[in-house]
Amino acid sequence: MSNLSTHIIRQFPSLKNKIGDLPIAYLDGPGGYQVPACVMDAVQNYLVRINANIGGSFPSSVETDKVLQNSREVFADFFNCSWEEVAFGANATTLNFMLAQALMREMKSGDKVVITEIDHEANRSPWLELQERGIVVEEVALDIATCALDMDDFKKKVSPNTKVVACNYASNAVGTISDVKEIVRMAQAVGAYTVIDAVHYAAHGPIDVKDIGADFLLCSAYKIFGPHLGVMYAKKDVASKLRTMLVRPAKHYPPYCMETGTLNHEGIAGAAEAVEFVAGIGDQFGAKAGKDLQGLHGRRRNVVAGLGLFNRYEEDLTDYLISELSNISGITIYGPPIGYPRTSTVSFTYGDYTAGRVAKYLACKGLFVWNGDFFATRLVERLGLLDQGGLVRIGIAPYNTQEELERLVKALDDENSLVRFIEDKR
Repeated sequence: MSNLSTHIIRQFPSLKNKIGDLPIAYLDGPGGYQVPACVMDAVQNYLVRINANIGGSFPSSVETDKVLQNSREVFADFFNCSWEEVAFGANATTLNFMLAQALMREMKSGDKVVITEIDHEANRSPWLELQERGIVVEEVALDIATCALDMDDFKKKVSPNTKVVACNYASNAVGTISDVKEIVRMAQAVGAYTVIDAVHYAAHGPIDVKDIGADFLLCSAYKIFGPHLGVMYAKKDVASKLRTMLVRPAKHYPPYCMETGTLNHEGIAGAAEAVEFVAGIGDQFGAKAGKDLQGLHGRRRNVVAGLGLFNRYEEDLTDYLISELSNISGITIYGPPIGYPRTSTVSFTYGDYTAGRVAKYLACKGLFVWNGDFFATRLVERLGLLDQGGLVRIGIAPYNTQEELERLVKALDDENSLVRFIEDKR
């Protein structure tokens, strides 16, 4: 292993866990990353030393105010925005439902929302719910052959009465990265709001909301080494005009107008430390990252460097995995073609075996993978796989190794062992 991967692995206490005598290979990254010790320490430090509500006159309350403000500033560097454009919530889904209800107040019956067939339900269902209020919802088609969006269909669906365009940055099911800049450009041409679900993408490449131009962008801290928490970028001049659903004493201006109730303070402290972890990797190992860092400074520079290092490391492992799986009889990989932008998520089916049986077989060998539709239900349905248990999904994270993937490939290549496992479980 390289010095980078060795350094990263040492930061994660959970990587020492075993199932029986087998070390666990956590290949379930798209469902949630493992957490480095520094994030655990940040959560514990908050609960032990601070742990108070906001707005009080006593020291621990004042310190909580500082923790939240610092966390907004940290995520401002993560998104490349102002701290006033960073909001926190229970999860990305809850934040998006709240956003949908606010944007609904800006629409009338007959107005249109454009969603896609590739998205997680967290960026579909909040908008589909608006249909009962007379809002028209149209879906952009998935190109089954490439597992990518049909951009020609996108152009047809976005029209003058389109008020919201909602799309993911990358597919949590098959790893496809969409052209969000072009999608935002199309939406802006007709004056529509744009909502980008970056939950899956956030751990795989830097996000620049100024460059993308989106009005809203969501991610989840637990998909980037942090606690279970949702984070939203909300463009200040847009959010300040929305009538969000709030209790009367709440602050009705950004970023607070996008938040409800008492926040998860310890989770927010941990989420900020997760970004600092990424920045720390960039600071220590990103000296040779190259032109991608030109013009960047401080924490923003280090975040971009860290994510760039992760991406390059994951690319090599992903190429290896796709190549090896392609040589196993019965395995069909679903995802973008070679050369198309993608994350390190690789999904497949294996002959007539259900995804659930394959995942259970791998689990007994200490290989933790996901199976099913991963809440990308429409995508899996369009692939014709919903009724047979969906996909097996491998998610490669920066703490995964070549040796772990070799174990995975060996287990999948041993079909006789899989058959015996299935028969034993009957």
